[in-house]
Amino acid sequence: MRPRTLDEVVGHEDLVGPGGLLRSAIARGELPSMILWGPPGSGKTTLARLLAHHVDLPFVSFSAVLGGVKQVREIVAAAEQRRLREGKRTILFVDEIHRFNKSQQDAFLPHVERGTVILIGATTENPSFELNRALISRAQVVTLAPLARVQLEELLERAHADPTRGLGGAPPLAPEVLERIARQSQGDGRAALNLLEAATNVALAADASLLGPEHLEGALATVTVRYDKGGEEHYDVISAFIKSLRGSDPDAGLYWLARMLAGGESARFIARRLVVFASEDVGNADPHALEVATNVAQAVELVGLPEARINLAQGVTYLAMAPKSNASYLGIRAAMDEVQASGTQPVPLHLRNAPTGLMKTLGYGKGYDYPHDSEGGVSDQVYLPPELAGRRFYEPVRRGLESELAERLARLRELRSRDPDANPDGARS
Repeated sequence: MRPRTLDEVVGHEDLVGPGGLLRSAIARGELPSMILWGPPGSGKTTLARLLAHHVDLPFVSFSAVLGGVKQVREIVAAAEQRRLREGKRTILFVDEIHRFNKSQQDAFLPHVERGTVILIGATTENPSFELNRALISRAQVVTLAPLARVQLEELLERAHADPTRGLGGAPPLAPEVLERIARQSQGDGRAALNLLEAATNVALAADASLLGPEHLEGALATVTVRYDKGGEEHYDVISAFIKSLRGSDPDAGLYWLARMLAGGESARFIARRLVVFASEDVGNADPHALEVATNVAQAVELVGLPEARINLAQGVTYLAMAPKSNASYLGIRAAMDEVQASGTQPVPLHLRNAPTGLMKTLGYGKGYDYPHDSEGGVSDQVYLPPELAGRRFYEPVRRGLESELAERLARLRELRSRDPDANPDGARS
């Protein structure tokens, strides 16, 4: 069912429709090197083959998974000879181009620049992260979206009815089966066709007159949720997960948790993210959040999947509903920035440890105020280096328990500044 012309392509109207990027390039006869970036089953290989067909250029397919730079050099050498003999450039299609490391990707550069080959790379990974800048600067990045459900249904109907390349003669499709296959395929045209074929075989084996939901169940047993633990999908889903918790939406948090678990994500990884979130985004607005997250992490280690999903769900719902504060996170970030900006300021003498007589002679610890001997248990001692006296890094928000802490901190700061005659070195007068 692979399309033989651009008009047979389902979806990607912005690329192959009237005035689309790729159709316009073909019309001009100016096919550039490009990187086709899209999820599995979105049509990357199909489009590359169609482009070669429409511009009437030799097409050489190469897999970065199976081949290496040595094979690339052989292909390029043959392309150079072909250009000398026939005056034609060669379209070099490199599937999974992100599997080459960035130094290996450099092997393409001189041949693209000389015009020996038109490079078409296909990748499911974000080119910004996986391809080197020199290669991206010489190729146009073309983004392919997953196929929409209505587009998948069109693809399935076409395959079901086609008498020569498809399943013509198969039992009629129940409408709910068509819709469910399209939904289950998650934008992947290849997965949709495979699932339709598998369900059709089940129906034919049962000599059924209608392909119904019962014939789809066996085929669905082999379907997995698309989730690449090592690629962009991993980062996109965990980003959506954390942002849902930060946005106080427990329902969305549970959905993204389920997506990660269904895709095989490590429960330990998810638990670690909850522990970080508890301090970064909840903080002192609800100090119990860190306790809950830590307990969830311990439960995950003790119980393991699949039961640990319940522990994770408890942590997710609690953290999503907790009052939010990033004051601690902002505070340590500001303090780290100050350390970078002002360097290693010396520790004031009155704060230094004095375990030896020599250190005491040098003034270590002299003038230190023991807070328990001060009014309210708070001294007006200065604890920052003199150059940073008065700097504030922690500013509580007015949410949850941190609103009370904000009032307490204001009182503490007032007590610490009650003696205007404090010495510059931080010791009391």
